[in-house]
Amino acid sequence: MERNRRSHRHHPAVDAAVGSAVDAVDAAGRIPPLWADLAPLLAPGTAPVPRTGPRWWWAGALDVEALALGSLQALAGALAAATAGAGKRRDITLASPGAAASFASYAHLRVNGKAVGGFAPLSGFRRTGDGWVRLHANYPHHERALLSALEVASPDGVEAALQRLSSREAEGRITAAGGVAAAVRTPEEWAESPAGRALQGEPWIRVDSAAAADPQRTVAASLYGGNGAVLDGLRVLDLTRVIAGPSGSRILGALGADVLRIDPPGMPELEEQYLDTGFSKRSAEADFTDPATYRRVRGLLAAADVVLLGYRGGSLARWGLDPDALRADYPDVGVVSFDAWGDAGPWAGRRGFDSIVQAASGIAYTYGSGDSESWRPGALPVQALDYATGIGVAAAAMALLAARNRGISGWAHLSLARTALELMRCPVPPPYAERTELVPELRACSSAYGELTYVPPPLLVDGEQLDYGWPPPRYCSSLLEW
Repeated sequence: MERNRRSHRHHPAVDAAVGSAVDAVDAAGRIPPLWADLAPLLAPGTAPVPRTGPRWWWAGALDVEALALGSLQALAGALAAATAGAGKRRDITLASPGAAASFASYAHLRVNGKAVGGFAPLSGFRRTGDGWVRLHANYPHHERALLSALEVASPDGVEAALQRLSSREAEGRITAAGGVAAAVRTPEEWAESPAGRALQGEPWIRVDSAAAADPQRTVAASLYGGNGAVLDGLRVLDLTRVIAGPSGSRILGALGADVLRIDPPGMPELEEQYLDTGFSKRSAEADFTDPATYRRVRGLLAAADVVLLGYRGGSLARWGLDPDALRADYPDVGVVSFDAWGDAGPWAGRRGFDSIVQAASGIAYTYGSGDSESWRPGALPVQALDYATGIGVAAAAMALLAARNRGISGWAHLSLARTALELMRCPVPPPYAERTELVPELRACSSAYGELTYVPPPLLVDGEQLDYGWPPPRYCSSLLEW
C-alpha cells in the first residue's frame, strides 16, 4: 500500500460523498432505511418508528450515528410489526441517548465500581515494512497463533518481525497460522479486492422465505395478545460469541424471550465481555462430541423458535448446525446467521472481529490522522460494526416472528463487513453539524460477579424503559433445557 499521506478530509472517497455544503446538510441528516431489508418478512405497510433526540453526538469522519439509528429503527420497526399480529401493537420508542449508550455499553460497564479493561497488549495497529496492520490477540489461542506465525518466542519480538514483512505478507502469514490480522487498506483497495467486490450486491440483511412447512405451528409468545413481557414464551437458542451475537440476544432476552446461550467446553471467554452481553439469558456448556449431550441439543433445536448462529462459516457443518442443514432439518425454525466477512467470496470462513474489519475495509484508513511521517490509522468511536450487526440480528429475529405467524418461514444472514459497507455508504456529516453531548442513563444490579453498573436496552415499550430481567449468571452454569 502506498504510504498514507492524506487525512480523511482530503480522501476522494470521503470528499465525493460530501458534495456541496448545502446538499450535504440534507443528505447527511438522512437515516439509512435499513429496515427495508426486512420488508419481505413484514406485513405490507410496515414503516420505521420515529426517533427523538439529537441527530449527531460522535465526532468523526463517518456518520456512525446514522448506522446506530438506522439499525435500531430496523429493530424497533420489526418489533412493532411483530406485536401487531393480533391487534395488540406495542408502542415502541427510540431515543438518541439510549442509542448512543447502547453502542458503548462495554465502555459504560462497571464491576464493583471499576471500569472494565480494553484490548490485550498485542491487539492494535502495528507498523510493517510498507504500512500498517491491525492485530487481534485478545484470546490466548490467537496470541499463540500470532507468535507462531511471526516465529518469535515472546511479544517482545513482534515489532521487529513485522518490520521485515509487508502488510499483506503479515496478514497472510498470521491468518494462515490461525491468527487474526488485517492489513490497513484504503476504501478503494478494499472495494476493488475480490473480498470487497463479493459484498457489493448484498443487502445489509439478506432474507429468504418460503411457505411454512407446518402452517399450524405459530410462535407461542405473548406478543400476539398476551399481557406479559413482549416475547414471553419465545425460545431462542444462542450459538454466538464475542459481542455482535450476544448483544443482539440480550435484547431478545430483555423483551422476555427464553434465551439459552450454548458454548463448547474449553473455549476461553473474556469475562468482562461476557458480563456486558450476558444479561437476561442463560448460559450453558455443551460438548457435541458426547452423544447424549448432542441429542439434547437436537431436542432444543426442535423446540426452538429462533436459532442464532455466529460462528465462522462452515465451523459447525460437521455437527449439522450450519444454516443450510438447519433449514433442511427444522424448516419452521427461524435461523439468523452472521459472520465477519460474508458467506461468499474468498474471505468467507475467515476469522474476523470488528477492529479487523475496520482495518481491511478502509474505515481505519479513513479515520487516520497525522502528516506523511506521523500518520497512523484510527478507529471508530465505538465498536459500531459489532453492535449494529447484533441489533440487526435481533431485528431479523423479530421479523421472522412476524412472518411465522403469517404462515411464512424465513432465514436471514448478516456480516460485519457488510455492516461496514453500509457505514461507508452513509453521507459524511458536514463539518459544522451540531453535535450534542449525551448523558447515558445507567442502571445497577447485584450479580454473581459483584455489583454491576450497566446501560439498559435502547428501547421504550409502551412508555416504559426496557430493562433486563436478571444479571448475567455464572458462565456455563445453566442447564441444557428450556
